[in-house]
Amino acid sequence: MAKIKVFNNDTNRMETYYRNENEAMPYNTNRTLLVREFRGSSNSNTLWTTKRAMQSWNSTRYLYGAPIPVGFAFKRPWEGGHGNQSHDLIHTVEHIKIYNRR
Repeated sequence: MAKIKVFNNDTNRMETYYRNENEAMPYNTNRTLLVREFRGSSNSNTLWTTKRAMQSWNSTRYLYGAPIPVGFAFKRPWEGGHGNQSHDLIHTVEHIKIYNRR
């Protein structure tokens, strides 16, 4: 079971949730992001995010219209996340995909 800390931008407060690996992340709609996907290969028992990040995920997933592989997106750098990837390139490629689907 994971302890998930969420900063709620609307109330300026931290919220704490306890979820199993197969449950949806807090503020996630339609179970499009499970705790195990958010965790990735991290060994940490405590995960953290913001309400706005989850709402952004919901919007992006809805516009994309298909599952989005999470990969290294939520890993901390010392856990092997991001590596030498260019965030600008990934951002641009994803926007091209979304734009071309319209």
